[in-house]
Amino acid sequence: MLRKLHILTLGSALALAAPLGAREHRANRTPDPTDAQILQDVQKAIADHPSFKDIRASVDDRIVTLEGSVQDYHNKVRAADILRHADDKVEGVRNLLAVNTQTVPDEQLKSKLADKLRYDRIDRGIMFNNLTLGVKDGNVTLGGEVRTDVDRASAVNIVENTPGVKNLVENIKVAPASFHDDDLRINIARAIYGHPALQKYAADPQAPIRIVVDQGHVTLFGVVDSQMDKQIAEVQAKSVPGAFSVDDKLVVSSREQASAKH
Repeated sequence: MLRKLHILTLGSALALAAPLGAREHRANRTPDPTDAQILQDVQKAIADHPSFKDIRASVDDRIVTLEGSVQDYHNKVRAADILRHADDKVEGVRNLLAVNTQTVPDEQLKSKLADKLRYDRIDRGIMFNNLTLGVKDGNVTLGGEVRTDVDRASAVNIVENTPGVKNLVENIKVAPASFHDDDLRINIARAIYGHPALQKYAADPQAPIRIVVDQGHVTLFGVVDSQMDKQIAEVQAKSVPGAFSVDDKLVVSSREQASAKH
């Protein structure tokens, strides 16, 4: 029994000694010349960009850690991208930069972002995209579905360059490339916006009726003036050959709903 206790005690001591030894070895190890070269290259890249003047960098096992601050979220993302490529031996970047942007109330920031995203004219415009937006304490969540990677990049760029944004979580889905879906988008847009009762929406640059198509499945998003307009849009979408399903998520404006109660 005593022998067994001695063995257990010895085993515990070795288990405790191992991490201590590892830490001691890590603290006393010779600096990696590769890390030193990476740090030199990163510091040179920082010096070449005035907007990075408050950034501090360190390197450990070819991982670059960025600390300090930048003036906006765009420069936080930009700094990580540029410094990741400062040396081809960099294996990763830990971006701990703080964003010292102006403080904007969440509702005000959300409204500003929504306006910019609503009128984004990149690629084929925003008729075939639908984005969702959330803001809390300057932290933005961006979701939804868009037609192309170009549409996604444009939306992200808008958010990154808006004063008041401190962080961005992006969950935008890009629809699979499909000639069939592209034809369906165009034909449904013609059917909806070409209907006499819905032509009033065609002149609106924000494209109030959004047509999202994913592998033949159609979803309508947006806001319309009346329940009748909503029903007509759905009927028109369903009348187009090639649509496997149509999900009508159009919302009737609050003004119409309020007037219907009187």
